Amino acid sequence: MDDNAIRAAIFIQKWYRRHQARQEMRKRCNWQIFQNVEYACEQDQAELYKFFNDLIKHMPQAIEAGNKGQTSKQSIGPEKSATLYEETGEMARIQLELPIQKKHIDLMIDVFRKKRGNRLHPKYVCMILREAAKCLKQMPNLWMVSTAVSQQVTICGDLHGKLDDLLVVLYKNGLPSASNPYVFNGDFVDRGKRGLEVLLLLLSLYLAFPNAVFLNRGNHEDSVMNARYGFIREVEGKYPRNHKRLLSLIDEVYRWLPLGSILNNRVLIVHGGFSDTTNLDLIKSIDRGKYVSILRPPLMDGEALEKAEWQQIFDIMWSDPQASQGCKPNALRGAGVWFGPDTTELFLKRHRLSYVIRSHECKPNGHEFMHDNKVITIFSASNYYAMGSNKGAYMRLNNQLVPHFVQYISAASQTKELSFKQRMGIVECAALKELAVRMREHRDELEADFKKYDPDDSGCITISKWCFVMENVTKLGLPWRLLRDKLAPGTDSQCVNYVRTLDLLDTDVIMEAEADGTSVMDALYANKASLETIFNIIDADHSGEITLDEFEKAIDLLVAHMPGVYSKDEMLEKCRMMDLNGDGKVDLNEFLEAFRLSDLSRKEQQEEYLRKRSTCQRPSESVTRLADTISRNTLVVEHDIDPTDCEAKVVGQKS
Repeated sequence: MDDNAIRAAIFIQKWYRRHQARQEMRKRCNWQIFQNVEYACEQDQAELYKFFNDLIKHMPQAIEAGNKGQTSKQSIGPEKSATLYEETGEMARIQLELPIQKKHIDLMIDVFRKKRGNRLHPKYVCMILREAAKCLKQMPNLWMVSTAVSQQVTICGDLHGKLDDLLVVLYKNGLPSASNPYVFNGDFVDRGKRGLEVLLLLLSLYLAFPNAVFLNRGNHEDSVMNARYGFIREVEGKYPRNHKRLLSLIDEVYRWLPLGSILNNRVLIVHGGFSDTTNLDLIKSIDRGKYVSILRPPLMDGEALEKAEWQQIFDIMWSDPQASQGCKPNALRGAGVWFGPDTTELFLKRHRLSYVIRSHECKPNGHEFMHDNKVITIFSASNYYAMGSNKGAYMRLNNQLVPHFVQYISAASQTKELSFKQRMGIVECAALKELAVRMREHRDELEADFKKYDPDDSGCITISKWCFVMENVTKLGLPWRLLRDKLAPGTDSQCVNYVRTLDLLDTDVIMEAEADGTSVMDALYANKASLETIFNIIDADHSGEITLDEFEKAIDLLVAHMPGVYSKDEMLEKCRMMDLNGDGKVDLNEFLEAFRLSDLSRKEQQEEYLRKRSTCQRPSESVTRLADTISRNTLVVEHDIDPTDCEAKVVGQKS
């Protein structure tokens, strides 16, 4: 081989390595955006309810108010609700009856996989939910699972409303049976559009095969999370006449779902993980029926709930493993802990376990080993963030508890004809869209901080200052320098045109995506029981009205626990604005109306801004082109679900 050929080969090799490195960097950057934005939203939700619980703990009238709210809620139990039914629209013409059998499962799968006419009659939905809650109530807090008869077991992680993934698993691995048991490890609903069908199918599988299906509770089996992440809205949309009845029954199912499973007395299967204080003996003895919501613990017998007991459940639902040693609060999620290899070693030794299987985190390949293979993460929702963003997986353990994994991507035909560059574009645009929606929540703060560093009002600042403002305001911990070309397109390497960043946030595609989402305050307003309880807590003299002095005491607590959000004077002024009739006091109707008007005002401001923008100068061509690309690459296709339309492969086992 001559020198020219060698030089050409080396040149091609260097080019290829640089190309691969750039692609890997793009993949990691997109993944970091998806994950950090997801965790930031969960952190907002957790912080809100931490304050709510601190309010209950620190104000003397909280116990009575909390019990008052719970008593009124319990008085309208699911069995006392009126039966409504008679839903309009396309209902599946099938009949179900108890006991649920395999033939019913086959009928339900056939109905659910269709694009149209895929809803069960609400009386059958109620029947499944009621019977499942009744049966689950008899189960222990931790399932005891054995491979003595079956010689193997299949474990599935988060499904998050991805019915196509559940059907792929059942198609590839078979329906449950005495020789083919399953453990489903929580997070059945939220985010995906078919959460109700996933939940109903899993509950029906449990009723049909009670000794072969084990359902663990996840952190999204919680009405507080459902209000934020879409499941409540899904149920309301599918059953507008009966949704209150159904949601009440779903809460009953949640409260009686076991908290985890122990396989052959050697492997713990829980949704999140554990902490250095997790005690399985204590978890086995907890009255889990008290915890309709994990984020909002109950008040019992006139006293606040024992925090240590609540924390046990919280930690196994919300925690994540970390590579470093130790155990510390999970600052990224705002709930649970990060536990290190040393914590895992001590936990396994204390409880005489071999390893732990958990879910709770999306992984690019559907599974991950950590802590010297003693912590295994399994995640079963493919295409979780966007089409092609990740693989799903389920794991099978044999009688010796040696795992192997099956990876898959559902709806594979939708991306089969696309090139690698096109698939990467879809994922990248989805990531930018998620990030821009999150940034839009802080748009005014971003603009104000940008202008602080632009005294000449030139519209440009240095890249270091642009990165500082982006991180200081959003606190997302992202590689902003790498994202500069996407978030401020068409600017040079030394100076960033921040106006283009703001213009991107104001494009129709981003504002429409923001309108389609649910904010923390939207979720709180949707859960009026929480607002009513907060009102009763602040109303110290139980007069039915809140005075300015009572507001001031609550604000002192808020400032102590959430410093830096607003000053005390600003919050007092907001409280005065709640007094709509000007009598110096705020009653419950005015309190609730203030939240409704706040949401309405936000939407009106958006509409007014759009009207003004339509008459002003249009965004730059580069911003418009990027917005069009994001819109064009949002792949949403409704179709009948075909479980055979998947790419699946068995990957290696580890002993």
